[in-house]
Amino acid sequence: MEEQRKQATTLQTEINQALERLHISDLTQQLEELQAASQQPDFWDDSTKAQDIMKQIAKLEGRVQPWQKLTKSITDSVELLQLNDASLTQELTVQLAEASQQFDALKEELKFNGPYDDHDAILTLSAGAGGTDAQDWTQMLFRMYVRWAENNRYKVTTVDESAGEEAGLKSITIQIDGPFAYGKLQGEHGVHRLVRLSPFNSDNLRQTSFAKVEVMPRLDKPDDLQIDDKELKIDVYRSGGHGGQSVNTTDSAVRITHVPTGITVAIQNERSQLQNKETAMTILRSKLAQLQMEQHAEKLSELKGPNQSAEWGNQIRSYVLHPYKQVKDLRTRYETSDPDAVLDGNLDPLINAYLEHSLAQ
Repeated sequence: MEEQRKQATTLQTEINQALERLHISDLTQQLEELQAASQQPDFWDDSTKAQDIMKQIAKLEGRVQPWQKLTKSITDSVELLQLNDASLTQELTVQLAEASQQFDALKEELKFNGPYDDHDAILTLSAGAGGTDAQDWTQMLFRMYVRWAENNRYKVTTVDESAGEEAGLKSITIQIDGPFAYGKLQGEHGVHRLVRLSPFNSDNLRQTSFAKVEVMPRLDKPDDLQIDDKELKIDVYRSGGHGGQSVNTTDSAVRITHVPTGITVAIQNERSQLQNKETAMTILRSKLAQLQMEQHAEKLSELKGPNQSAEWGNQIRSYVLHPYKQVKDLRTRYETSDPDAVLDGNLDPLINAYLEHSLAQ
C-alpha cells in the first residue's frame, strides 16, 4: 500500500495548495453568510435583492462544492490508508484514480486567478479602418463569439447595437454570462485584423480590415467599483429609430461620461431611461475596472484616459482568408490553418494558448 500512500499524500498536498490559491475558504465563508441571510424570515421582502443573493449563492455553490467533494474524497482515502488494511488496496486504487481525475478537471480553475476572472463578460466590438469591409468584419466577429458562447452553453444578450449603412455593424455591445466568461475571453481584448478578397468592390481586390474588441468584466453592483457621482456627466436624449413604432418619442437614451478619464458610454436600447442608465453604469464600471487592470492602478483617481490610437495599433491576431488560410495570434504565436473553424466559434485552442502564455509570464 506504500504506492497508494505516496499518491494520496502528493495529491492531498496539491489539492491544499490549489484551495489556498483559489481562496476556497474565503468563498466558503461568503457562501455560508449568504445562505444564512437567505434563511431570515424577511428575506423575500425585497424580491430583487433576494433574487440577486440567490444567484450569488448558486454561483458560489458551483465553485465551492466540487472542491469540498474532492477534499472529502482525498481525506477519506488518507484515513483508510491509516488502517493498513491490505484488503482495501483495490478500493483505494480506484478511489485515488477518481480523485486524481477530478482534480485534473478542477485545476483548470488555477488559470483564472485574476480579481474578476469568475465574472460574466461584456464585449464591445467596433469597426476600424476598412469601411464597409470593416463593418462586415465586425459582424463576422460578433457571430464568432456568439457561436463560441453557444458551444459552451453560455447566455448571450445584446446590450446595444449600431448597424452599418451598407452591411455589417459599426459597433455592438454584448453580455456573455457563464462560468469564468471574463477569465476565458479577456485575451480577446485588442485589435483583430482580417485579410481577404473583398465582396464589396467590383474588382474583388484583396482587402485588409480591422475591428477592435473590448472585453470587460461585468460589474453590475455599485459596491463592485465605487465611482464618485461628482465625476459623472449624464446626458439624456431621444433614442434614434428607423421609423414607425420603433421611434422613441421620449428622452430615454442616456449618455454617461466619466470626466477624469473621458470614457463615455451611451445606451438607447431599452425603452426606459432608468434601464438605460443602469445599463450604462454597469458598462462604465466594467470599462473602468478593465482600464484599472491595464494601468495597474490601485485607485480610480490614478487612471489616465485610454489611449485610443495606441490601442488601435495593438493588433493581437490576424485572420487570413486569401492568398492562404491562417489564423495567427501575435502574442502566443499560436496558429492554425483552419480559419473557418475559428470563425465558426472554435476559439478554445486560442483561449487556452493565451491562458498558458499568461501563466508562463
